[in-house]
Amino acid sequence: MSLLRKAALRAVAVLTGCVLIIASLLALDRAFPPPIPEKPAVSAEVLDHDGQLLRAYAASDGYWRLATSLDQVDPNFVDMLITYEDKRFWDHGGIDPLAIARAALQFVTHGRIVSGGSTLSMQLARLIEPRDSRSVAAKLKQALRALQIERRLSKREILERYLTLAPYGGNLEGVRAASLAWFGKEPKRLTVSEAALLVALPQMPEKRRPDRNLKTAGAARDRVLQRMVEAGKLGEREAARAALDSVPGARRALPALAAHTADLALKTARAGVPPRLTLKKSVQQGLEAVARNAAAKLGPKLSVAMMMADSRTGDILGEVGSASYFDGGRAGWIDMTRTLRSPGSTLKPFIYGLAFEQGMVAQETLIEDSPADFSGYRPKNFDMGYQGDVSVRQALQLSLNVPAVRVLDAVGPARLMARFRQAGVSPALPLNQAPGLAIGLGGVGMSLRDLVQLYCGLANGGRVEPLRDGTGKEAAKEAATTLLDPAANWQVIDILSGVRPPEGAAPRGIAYKTGTSYGYRDAWSVGFDGRYVLGVWVGRADAAAIPGLSGYVSAAPILFEGFARSGLAAVPLPPRPAGVVVPRREDLPVTLARFGPASGAGNVAGVAEPAPRIVFPPDGARVDLGAASSEASPLVLKLQGGRAPFRWLANGKPLSGLDRTRTATWQPDGAGYSTLTVIDAAGRAASVKVFVE
Repeated sequence: MSLLRKAALRAVAVLTGCVLIIASLLALDRAFPPPIPEKPAVSAEVLDHDGQLLRAYAASDGYWRLATSLDQVDPNFVDMLITYEDKRFWDHGGIDPLAIARAALQFVTHGRIVSGGSTLSMQLARLIEPRDSRSVAAKLKQALRALQIERRLSKREILERYLTLAPYGGNLEGVRAASLAWFGKEPKRLTVSEAALLVALPQMPEKRRPDRNLKTAGAARDRVLQRMVEAGKLGEREAARAALDSVPGARRALPALAAHTADLALKTARAGVPPRLTLKKSVQQGLEAVARNAAAKLGPKLSVAMMMADSRTGDILGEVGSASYFDGGRAGWIDMTRTLRSPGSTLKPFIYGLAFEQGMVAQETLIEDSPADFSGYRPKNFDMGYQGDVSVRQALQLSLNVPAVRVLDAVGPARLMARFRQAGVSPALPLNQAPGLAIGLGGVGMSLRDLVQLYCGLANGGRVEPLRDGTGKEAAKEAATTLLDPAANWQVIDILSGVRPPEGAAPRGIAYKTGTSYGYRDAWSVGFDGRYVLGVWVGRADAAAIPGLSGYVSAAPILFEGFARSGLAAVPLPPRPAGVVVPRREDLPVTLARFGPASGAGNVAGVAEPAPRIVFPPDGARVDLGAASSEASPLVLKLQGGRAPFRWLANGKPLSGLDRTRTATWQPDGAGYSTLTVIDAAGRAASVKVFVE
């Protein structure tokens, strides 16, 4: 056999052997794949509007392990980690022969391990498949697993898995959990000192825990800094300055904000997708601090709930269900923002708003505050005293009960409830009972969330955007609805803006109302500026009475403190709408000078006529008067019932003179919606809305 043929046969044999070896390795690789989970079991997260972490939950095994991507980590930390642990990470295929050779030589020279030869891929293999011993066989298996991992994951994926699973002592795993626990911040931006400490800890996570071995942790950090100087990544002065920074000696709690809302969001969240709420982390932090401090001052069993919303969008920015979620004495696990309670006097602004809308009252209209009997219902003022004749403005600012019931009697409880339902709020009434006058003083079930939604209508010019917090429990987004017309809405705002702030509170430029439920069980305060609405509830979750509890004393100071700590810039209250006037008392027409209720509590004696009713134009009619032309026709107005003389108003403005007949005329000043109101001598009113074309 020729030499050439022998050489060819040897080459074929070698090649065949190599193919067989490779095939065997591939077969073994397929038969014994590395136990790489599709996704590591990580902590559930709930995010705020801007993607910041609001609340984290420990993983099923009790570890704090937050999913980590490279985009969430400071690039300088990643560079420092690779330089320190595996400087050829981007080039090798799972094992670094040069590093292994260096480690072996150092072991022979020094008689001990000076530096390891493990790559980040090998360390990841150890994290997903912990070894039983430190034997040579275990090390070889780890190296083989690293090669397998490199075939299945990209370098970026390997690095992200490591950053998610690396141990940091105790039940902390991953760089995000460690950064939050030791520095109280995400690892997106780290100082040089912080980055060096996070590089050092995974090598000996228990021995280097800063909360147990502060000096050891500091020394390990300094060694990382020195290695960076030797590698040319840091200057000596920069490393020296970083070494002067103190190492945190205590572990912080991971973010645990918005407990009730976060729990609710997780129930409806898609698996593996952190729910994102409308809440803002800074606002939530401020409100929770205020609620916690206030509850500590109020007493051991009292709790505080708060809710802040953006009236223009309906987004809830802060939601505090209780002062302390884990406080059993306060029943902190109960979300008091959604619990039905008596709203006290907080509904009075809407009663007066309807009266303004129907042209029944002006701010300086006199109304009687004296004992009254409404078919057996005898309301009393909070202080059990009476003021006599007061203006409507004073009656609302002082939150007098009897005047509010007088106005509600004229407006009609059913109309008030219908307006609430139109605004997306459905108050709870006793079973099979129609709305009565008691609802004006809190005789109805309503939640803090309901109240905030109603007051968002006041802050938003009478238009209500449905509230939402991102939990998925809200109905589909609907268009804004009308609570009050803009003119009446502004009249209410103007009155509430004049309510005196609680003692010691800094003026904020807000309009607000307080309320106290029957039996001193609930204290409320709801306020707003030109955009943001904040509601506060104080009481016991078991609805027990608290002597001395009141909205003005107990809840209002929390309201003002909440606005101050929210971090939101104050927005001025809306200006007076065009055409809206606030006449002086002496300038009021006779029908608006004094308010007279529509039924037997103080009405004009001997009135037997039925209440007035506008029969033409009918409510909701579209009337073609040629409003767009210069020769628009006047509209004839007709009514039935009532007692002459009659005062007609168009969009809140009195028409000239008093009419003793039941017909009148009105010349529209343009096309669009208009509200026509008639008031009789007994102070009873009727209104219709028409669209003039």
